Amino acid sequence: MTTFLVTGATGNVGSHVVRALSARGARVRALVRDPAVAAARLGPGVELSSGDFSRSETLAGAVNGIDAAFVLTPNSPQQLQHETAVIDAIASAGVRRVVKLSSIGAEPGAPLEFWDVQGRLEAHVRQSIPTATIVRSNFHMTALLSAAEPVKAAGQMFAPAAGARIAMIDPRDVAEAAAVLLTSGTHTGETLTISGPEAITYDRIAEILTSVAGKPVAFIPVPDEAARQAMIGTGMPAWLAGNLVTLFRLLREGAGAEVADAFQRVVGRPPRTFAEWASDYAAAFR
Repeated sequence: MTTFLVTGATGNVGSHVVRALSARGARVRALVRDPAVAAARLGPGVELSSGDFSRSETLAGAVNGIDAAFVLTPNSPQQLQHETAVIDAIASAGVRRVVKLSSIGAEPGAPLEFWDVQGRLEAHVRQSIPTATIVRSNFHMTALLSAAEPVKAAGQMFAPAAGARIAMIDPRDVAEAAAVLLTSGTHTGETLTISGPEAITYDRIAEILTSVAGKPVAFIPVPDEAARQAMIGTGMPAWLAGNLVTLFRLLREGAGAEVADAFQRVVGRPPRTFAEWASDYAAAFR
């Protein structure tokens, strides 16, 4: 039986990749830092391999005997080094069926650090594992969960997103596309961009949340610097707050507005709408 390695397995996308592969009867090995936490999150039936992205020698056991891999590491100042180590370990193990999750806007030298890093990682995986499939994902709908508390408390959501049109996607759909690509072995060597079915504004998001929260929800645009200071005030690291503010500026300029068709071509159905996502997560906003 084919063994699939999933990195970032307890995260927002990775945990759904584990579930999507498991639902297909696949043998899944999850690379995790804390097996106890991972076991509670992922449940039974998933092989757990303990490893540390910052210690490349701990990755050899995770890649030993695998046939395919899903590659994702969290955003951090060390992401380039961490994910490069994972890619190198997978390549050294001779694995050729790989799905690497990237982002729209990925390009070396991009104005957003996240996208610059992803561009460099894409170049590295192309050189190390030419058969890898790169999936560039649009903005994730689950980012809106950060608005759950303000919505519950005051019926308001704040973001530096005035006028931005974003074809955001449900991470469950990102995971399903990855699982299909991994299990089918199709689209090797390709770069695919996936998005939600429509580019929506935060004003429209507020309307949809009004319908699921059971009370009026208003979107309050905020200036970039005020947003950055507010994020830092909640305890967010300054580097992350700065990157998010830059991301929203690029989204206001249209960087996330393109609706792509690759998800439907890969999975065979339309991606979920934001209204469908909001209905599933309604309890968070009530």
